[in-house]
Amino acid sequence: MRTTRTRPLIPTKPSLRPAEWLCCATGALLVLSGFLHLLVFAVDGGPWDGPVSWRKPVTFGFSFGLTLIAITWVTSYVRVEARPRTALLVVFAADCVVEVGGITLQAWRRVPSHLNMETGFDTAVSMMLAVGGGVLVVVLTLFAVASFRSLPTGPVGMPLAVRSGFAILLVALASGAAMIARGVVLTRTGHQEAAYHSTAPLKPLHGVSLHAVLVLPALAWLLSRTRWSDTVKERVVYGAVGCYAAAVVVAGVHAVLTW
Repeated sequence: MRTTRTRPLIPTKPSLRPAEWLCCATGALLVLSGFLHLLVFAVDGGPWDGPVSWRKPVTFGFSFGLTLIAITWVTSYVRVEARPRTALLVVFAADCVVEVGGITLQAWRRVPSHLNMETGFDTAVSMMLAVGGGVLVVVLTLFAVASFRSLPTGPVGMPLAVRSGFAILLVALASGAAMIARGVVLTRTGHQEAAYHSTAPLKPLHGVSLHAVLVLPALAWLLSRTRWSDTVKERVVYGAVGCYAAAVVVAGVHAVLTW
């Protein structure tokens, strides 16, 4: 008697919801904006460093775009109900657009974007960016808390990668808030030029810790595509988390020594 072999059912990840498509598309446009302003810098020239440069729309376009895409993907492994997650993602996407838009506008106006209180309009833009930064902190902190409240889903190593990524992301949020706070104090006390340069010591720490939430889960996902044993995969993720944490510590020590 002939028997027929049936293929085992392979679980597939559900297709992206409309809000997720919107967030990913928005993130891609922000990254594209960063690329376009890199071309503008290549043509127009000018300084790369300093409060007025094309560096800001380039780096912020890249960072916000990649972070938006990363958060949209990574939170699919976090145990959050669909409606609250969708609402938070839409708010986060809108805030990313506002932040990059404000920074880009001021770059084209050839004036500083952050901590700029020179005119009423500049003050309004600066305050908008500061408020937007507060919204980012709230949204990302809520996702971070959710990742620790219940174990994230995903392949071997993904729960650790997601939790570690969000934990390190909190360092980025704290360092960003510290930069804004110190700059505002200097601005309010009449040290405008010092305020523009006061953020430099914390920038490496902020930049390194910001993208752990993308790098570590991406590594866990890549490992899931290999034939390595679960033990090896988990050890690799643990090693990557340790290396990333060490890099954050080094950047933190540098910030303390140069603050």
